[in-house]
Amino acid sequence: MKYADENYEYHINMKQGDVGRYVILPGDPKRCGKIAAYFDHAELVADSREYVTYTGYLNHEKVSVTSTGIGGPSASIAMEELANLGADTFIRVGTCGAMQREILGGDIIIASGAVRNEGTSREYAPVEYPAVADYSVTTALMEGAVRMQQRYHLGIVQCKDSFYGQHSPESKPVFYELQNKWEAWKRMGCLASEMESAALFTVAAYRKVRCGSVFLCMANQERELAGLDNPVVHDTETAIKTAVEAMKIIIEKDRR
Repeated sequence: MKYADENYEYHINMKQGDVGRYVILPGDPKRCGKIAAYFDHAELVADSREYVTYTGYLNHEKVSVTSTGIGGPSASIAMEELANLGADTFIRVGTCGAMQREILGGDIIIASGAVRNEGTSREYAPVEYPAVADYSVTTALMEGAVRMQQRYHLGIVQCKDSFYGQHSPESKPVFYELQNKWEAWKRMGCLASEMESAALFTVAAYRKVRCGSVFLCMANQERELAGLDNPVVHDTETAIKTAVEAMKIIIEKDRR
């Protein structure tokens, strides 16, 4: 551990040179090894708290994967400290639950923006400021999904801090607020619910770095409530492949 060394970032426990400028951000530390398997010459460079990092190469360019843990607070810490080390392009890859009935478990969702229904982004920007994905990263994710022949949806996602506030709102003292807002997000066309993108998009705007998000839709509670077929998919490989392909596209475009 190098926490006492001022050359190391405190939480991710890395120094200059440990990471590439291109970073994939899963939430689960266990996904880092799966993602790093797509890199050339990947090596584990740090394992600190919820932050596991591998660094290797894609298309001969230095790239990294760093886990962020669950939620905006830990995700924002990861982005801040990685940006301090020179990272400037981020793709969050994770899971979500769909909100529109046409979306099926196993589909890919690409976020164009995020509802800031969480707390972290409010300590960066006023509530009126939108959490928007970087256009170049988003278009690369769309192209990556097409190349990987993945069915995908593009649009706004909703971000929250409470997982069980979504999945059992009726049990919470503020059930009336949770249920009414959920209905509003649905009516506004939100595609899915997750927990990190609003914070990441807001921090990225502040730090002047690029960030986009891609998710595996695991299931759709709205289809289940409507009595419709609701496949449940846990394998994140399709989202990972889309993110890796998108990063390759970004690298090549940057070179040109």
